[in-house]
Amino acid sequence: MTNIKFQLLSWLVALLVPLALIGLGLRVLLTPLFLQMEYHMPYFPPDEYGFTKEDRLKWAPYALDYLVNSADISYLGDLKFDDGSPLYNERELSHMEDVKRVTQGALNAWYISLASLVMLGVWSWREGWMQAYRQGLRRGGWLMVGLAGAIGLIVVVGIAINPNVFWNFFAGFHALFFEGDSWLFLYSDTLIRLFPLRFWQDAFLWTAVIALAGALALALGLKRVA
Repeated sequence: MTNIKFQLLSWLVALLVPLALIGLGLRVLLTPLFLQMEYHMPYFPPDEYGFTKEDRLKWAPYALDYLVNSADISYLGDLKFDDGSPLYNERELSHMEDVKRVTQGALNAWYISLASLVMLGVWSWREGWMQAYRQGLRRGGWLMVGLAGAIGLIVVVGIAINPNVFWNFFAGFHALFFEGDSWLFLYSDTLIRLFPLRFWQDAFLWTAVIALAGALALALGLKRVA
């Protein structure tokens, strides 16, 4: 019975680790720092409809802020170009409401996974189960290494060899969280002008890199101190 409890604790911790690490990567990307880095990349595609780098850096932070704040859609709906026309059309605003629900759900899952790992760590320390807890952290680290490696491979192949590889992955990702083609827009729409496909390729890649760094720290670092 003790061995069963040991394994259950270990695997519970292991399953929580990828949620915590992916959530960390997501939260880092939801910052102005990532926008600054991304828009200054020499390969980042220019906007064929006239946005400069400065325009993108002016308008894109509003979208990120909306995803993490408590404002309603008027936060974006009230934004206007200099000529008085709205920055976003109704279809874009509807999609951003959906994105906010998904993003805040993902962040809540991250908070829960972190809190759960802390509570399980405290409980394991008090009950003398730290060996199982550390084993779970290492297992979770290796799970995340595999997952991050797969995501990174998809992105790299999509950039360097076959764009359809990433596009199919990207479409499948959206099919999980959004209805129909509600996430597809014209190239002239503001969302695409601010966040073209290359932005999302880099976002997935950097999320994988951040998660991979944390995963290797757990998988290899804890092995040395175990």
